[in-house]
Order: sequence, then C-alpha cells, then structure tokens
Amino acid sequence: MSKLTIEELFQALIESAGDSETDITPADSLDVPFADIGYDSLALMETAAKIAQRTGVKIDDEQLVDAETPRQLLDLLNRAMAGQA
Repeated sequence: MSKLTIEELFQALIESAGDSETDITPADSLDVPFADIGYDSLALMETAAKIAQRTGVKIDDEQLVDAETPRQLLDLLNRAMAGQA
C-alpha cells in the first residue's frame, strides 16, 4: 500500500469507534473536526493502531493528537507512509 485513501481511513475509524453520530460521508467530512463527527482521541489512537497493523506505519501520539480533522490525519499518515517507502 503506497497511499491511504479517505475511504480506508474512514473504514478504520468506523471499525475503531463505531459509526459517527452524523450522516455525513467521508468526502463531505474531510475538514470537519473529529469532535464534531463523534470521534475522540481514544478513537483516533485505536484507528492509528489499526492502520499500523495493516500498513506497518506507526504515528507518534503527540502527532496524532495534533490532527484535528480527517484530512489532517490522512495527510499525516500518508507522509509517514511515504517516509517508509
């Protein structure tokens, strides 16, 4: 896997914390803060762990909590994946 897609990210989010509290789609929620779509820091840590299992890419917790939106998390993960290539 060379690049994580938004669909793959949201699949991991849903697997980690269940469905969000809103009915917005992944494409519509790229820039919506995680808190507004029902995900807390614990859900993000679980998501990062699931992605690490699948890709081997681990994200530092300090970096993870700085990601406030799905786009920021996706960018962080993809930069980390590119660095391991």
